Amino acid sequence: MDYEALVVGGGHAGIEASLALSRLGYSTMLVTQNLDTIGQLSCNPAIGGLAKGNMVREIDALGGEMGRIIDKTMIQFRVLNRSRGPAVQAPRAQADKMAYRIRAKKTLEAEANLHLYQDTVVDFILGSGDGESIAVKGVVTERGGRIGARVVVLTTGTFMNGKMFIGEWEGPGGRISEMAAPELGNRLREMGFDVGRMKTGTPARVHRRSIDVDRMEIQFGDEEVFGFSFGGAEVSRRPMLPCYITYTNRKTHEIIRGHLGSSPLFSGKIAGVGPRYCPSIEDKVVKFPDRERHHVFVEPEGFDSQEIYLNGLSTSLPEDSQREFITSIPGLEHAQIIKPGYAVEYDYLNPLELMANLESKRIQNLFIAGQTNGTSGYEEAAAQGLMGGINAGRRLQGEKPLVLDRSEAYIGVLIDDLVTSGTREPYRMFTSRAEYRIALRHDNADRRLFARRKEAGLFGKGDIERFEAKCSKIEEIRCLLRKRILGEGELEVGTELGEGATRRLEGVPTVGAARKATCREGENFEHLLRDPYVSIEDLIKLDPAIAMGANTDWLKQIELDIKYEGYLRREEQHVRLFRKMEGVSIPNKMDWESVSGLSAESREKLSIIRPASVGQASRIPGVRSSDIAVILVTLGRK
Repeated sequence: MDYEALVVGGGHAGIEASLALSRLGYSTMLVTQNLDTIGQLSCNPAIGGLAKGNMVREIDALGGEMGRIIDKTMIQFRVLNRSRGPAVQAPRAQADKMAYRIRAKKTLEAEANLHLYQDTVVDFILGSGDGESIAVKGVVTERGGRIGARVVVLTTGTFMNGKMFIGEWEGPGGRISEMAAPELGNRLREMGFDVGRMKTGTPARVHRRSIDVDRMEIQFGDEEVFGFSFGGAEVSRRPMLPCYITYTNRKTHEIIRGHLGSSPLFSGKIAGVGPRYCPSIEDKVVKFPDRERHHVFVEPEGFDSQEIYLNGLSTSLPEDSQREFITSIPGLEHAQIIKPGYAVEYDYLNPLELMANLESKRIQNLFIAGQTNGTSGYEEAAAQGLMGGINAGRRLQGEKPLVLDRSEAYIGVLIDDLVTSGTREPYRMFTSRAEYRIALRHDNADRRLFARRKEAGLFGKGDIERFEAKCSKIEEIRCLLRKRILGEGELEVGTELGEGATRRLEGVPTVGAARKATCREGENFEHLLRDPYVSIEDLIKLDPAIAMGANTDWLKQIELDIKYEGYLRREEQHVRLFRKMEGVSIPNKMDWESVSGLSAESREKLSIIRPASVGQASRIPGVRSSDIAVILVTLGRK
């Protein structure tokens, strides 16, 4: 069997990579160990969250699938950080776990150029590449199959040499009751790749009928629901389920401390580094001894499932110990464990061995994406899978790579962090990692990235028409706001509507608890909207024609664009300087040993990472500003 492209792994990265390649018109095979677990939400049954929700909308804006799948399978929706500024707000949705997986598989099965195949990849077929380089030519499977391919995208998740731990028990696996893939990790080591170990974990699942939600705080979703996809899918009519909140207590913590000796995390059995920002309950109890309680988010896994996910209680303690500490928590006194919590340790590849297009520096035409690169989270994996698939397609086209920079998208921040700084612990995206987050709002992802989507080729006629209609309507409303003047007799009404006591823009600093908006006759509506106490809803009440033909999302985008114009102009100045440095390219074969004046640390790191631009070089940890000056002078001489 020969294909133009081959994707290894059916997780969130594999889904996006295989869809991108097949939609670009290439014959593509997706090889995975179990076709029935494609798109499995291995840990929490949710998509999105702080910075992650932004990435899901960016994935959609670029032509990916994750946003469309969650729109059709969500069971609760919330915008996080509503009380803060829009730069740090993000959508998050609870997913119907089973429906999500079924929808993902159904989408792949419907793709004309995509062939799904169940087997385990154990080796690569290698051959000559450009010049003296080695290139991947296909893969070898566990059953002895040899599948040829011009490009390969590796998205193995937690399955490469995966080992699971529950107390004293340990065994091979990437998920509970699912086999690991040990041969591939060992083969990559033999090929000279820098392969490390990481650890992640998950909490127990309990039966819905065994918990008492009346003893917990109820957590409803938002009444206003919008889709992650900009394609206009209807999500507001879907039925929604509540979540619940309870807390651990002193007794819970005493039980956990009493069983730490049987925890593989503390006994030394687990060597891999775990996620800093999603620690196990054992970690939290040990690292925060003064905390009397920790949140437990009690989340349903779907309409047709009685499984309840105990978010915040990830653990690898023995099953008896899990049962003991879980039943010490209010509302969980009679909890019946369906699946125990466990830890999984797995191989990952050092992302410093990748170029910015996610292609291996060691093996030509081999692209690596997802948790295999040391990231944590469905969204980070899907974002990499999409970009890996797009760039594998561009390699087949003979086109230059599509690389998003840090000012364009959270996806650009994610990949640049990985290939420039590397990671020795599971990497998770946060808004604080993005220097230009005021511009990288979740609501404007399509306007930021649609040109890139066209460049990638992942669009249809309907996508272009829909986007152009939106942009045209937004500009029409902006023109109307500039022309519409607050007239005589409207001042009193306008002032009343703008009272800060009843409404102000969330996240905008104010002086005092409340004050009236400053509305003057003769000012246009656009100027009025810059006042933090005036909302676009206030202006629509004065002139309903403003909202005619526009949906709520577009109106909110207009309001935020206007209110944050000053901040965005300042940010654009920084972006121009940033892009100037990014535009100074560095030859890939630069002999750093011959560059005099560099510090020893910088010379070593520049030789390993081989940055593509002066901008990337400046972000390498250990490279000093004086070293950048030396590089600029050297490049000028050359």
